Amino acid sequence: MATKEEVKRYLAYWFQLGKKVVIGSEETRLLPQPVFQGDRYSQAFEDCWQRILSSSGDSYLDGTEETIAELLTPAWDMVDCSRCSMPVPLRNMGMPPVSCPCVNLPGWPNTELPGPRCPINNQEQLMAIRNRLVGNLTAVKQ
Repeated sequence: MATKEEVKRYLAYWFQLGKKVVIGSEETRLLPQPVFQGDRYSQAFEDCWQRILSSSGDSYLDGTEETIAELLTPAWDMVDCSRCSMPVPLRNMGMPPVSCPCVNLPGWPNTELPGPRCPINNQEQLMAIRNRLVGNLTAVKQ
């Protein structure tokens, strides 16, 4: 079952590539910018997420057929696309989705560029690098 956090992450990844969420009842297309602010999701993204949740029965990622409400049911999991490694929904039972949302992105996947990501705490990342370096120095001295 896809959790709310997994669906939120799924949308954040696709927003970074310019995909929009369509709210069908209003024909509104949402693409929050920026997606991140420091080590967390931006306020624009959080506001967009709340709007999507409030109309999840009519909301879907552009280029897909599954609504956000459907993705939040036990019938769906989030997995990595075998073509582009981006998160995609996969039905637990029955037929899988027709295609990945990447199918209509020109030039994607592009392994020459960094891929979309989740928010990163720079301090934690730097501490992990420092700890690895200290561990390597200790091993060399022995």
